[in-house]
Amino acid sequence: MRKPIYNHQEHTILAQCPTCDAVTSFDTKGPGNSQLGICIKDQFHNYQGTNYSRILWRFFRCNNCGHGGVAKFHDKGQGHDVLESFYPTAVEHAKLPVEVPDDIREEFREAELVASHAAFRAASALLRSVLEKVLTKNGYVEVEVDENGKKFKSKSLKHRIDAAASDGVITEARKRRAHENIRVLGNDILHDEWRKVEVQEYEDAHIYSQRVLEDLYDDRETVEKILRAKKRIPDPPPPATA
Repeated sequence: MRKPIYNHQEHTILAQCPTCDAVTSFDTKGPGNSQLGICIKDQFHNYQGTNYSRILWRFFRCNNCGHGGVAKFHDKGQGHDVLESFYPTAVEHAKLPVEVPDDIREEFREAELVASHAAFRAASALLRSVLEKVLTKNGYVEVEVDENGKKFKSKSLKHRIDAAASDGVITEARKRRAHENIRVLGNDILHDEWRKVEVQEYEDAHIYSQRVLEDLYDDRETVEKILRAKKRIPDPPPPATA
């Protein structure tokens, strides 16, 4: 996720604009070179280990398209303002194969939307859900497992990921990432005590979820042949006769 960058000298913010869908500069100038508004709250407080005397909310405008924005600063009244946050937040969309089913695509996009508001726990949990749902859709509901000579059937996500890699519809490298960066992280969120999920953890889950979807849907015809041969999905119905 791209972090907004504040230029103290020029009073501009470099950020991704949701309208332009590009990284651009926001400044405080309105029509006719007028200055946009600012809200000031006098309040002695501590932010990230430093004391400040004021909180500022300053308004900005995209230099390219005019989209409005608001930034929150911590200030000492001497121009030493420190940027805490900037809105609007832009959603960073990963490219997905056109054949990804609509429901899977929508859940993946919802994870991106949630992440754009820095809710990385919720976004990562949604990506785990994407992984589980897409394996189910491809026939990995209950799989045969042979561990240490003991054979049994399993519905666990762990064994379903392993089965997809064993069939060859996702790569071995993708299997490892699906476990480490998507499944385990999602399990931590859903089942363990609360902890902060860092942006890098979400970004890893995001990119490897995208790549699992690419494995399954970028060359869909080949994947479906494998899935039918492995009895994961049914054969297509015979062509209608006259």
